[in-house]
Amino acid sequence: MQRVMRRERPVIAIDGPAGAGKSTLAAHLARQFGFVNLETGAMYRALALKAMEQAVALDDEMALLELAARTQIVPEPRPEGNRVLLDGVDVSRRVRETDVTEAASQVSVHPKLRQWMVAQQQRIGAKGGVVMEGRDIGTVVFPDAEVKIFLDADPEVRGNRRYLQVGPGQRPQEAIIRDLKERDARDRNRADSPLRPAEDAVILDSTSKTLEQVLAAAEEIVRRYLEGCEPGAAGEISEESSASR
Repeated sequence: MQRVMRRERPVIAIDGPAGAGKSTLAAHLARQFGFVNLETGAMYRALALKAMEQAVALDDEMALLELAARTQIVPEPRPEGNRVLLDGVDVSRRVRETDVTEAASQVSVHPKLRQWMVAQQQRIGAKGGVVMEGRDIGTVVFPDAEVKIFLDADPEVRGNRRYLQVGPGQRPQEAIIRDLKERDARDRNRADSPLRPAEDAVILDSTSKTLEQVLAAAEEIVRRYLEGCEPGAAGEISEESSASR
């Protein structure tokens, strides 16, 4: 993609399916390069939480739009971890709970609501110097992002990681994997902004990689851009490259 102008500081777009590790990667890159980490998924979860609290149907797009119009969602990046303020209230912990995450996946399928969210996200990241992660950052929110990474992994691997993250015994591993596959289907098949890699994204598959290898490979992608090299067009990072650092 030809970019019209170069920002003073780049936008780093990280896209990928649920449970791929985008939040961990985004937080790491932001710390490593001194950028702001803006977690766009938390914005959808905050609106979904308010809809749940006010008994607004998650399949009623117009009602959700009206709710959004009278809602203030402020992502507040901090070194110790992102905060999310919903109408001035810190809901950072609540928006990461399973019921809110599931509700957010239903809210996010509505095209007009996504347009509203995209406008908020573009305003926040317009000046660059940000790492933004989500499902459509590199394709819709910032198609002119200087660095685009599509982080992926097999559903079974993502499910196992999430199972260990939430703690064995909280939910059956099979149920977590099933939920991820259903979420994948919704994200990839929605009419507006479906989940897919941007044409000029670097695809980073973490299925058979350690966390350290994934972080090192992503660092290399960003560093190449900052040193004046193109990060690379759509294609997979090789095992040799990911293990080279």
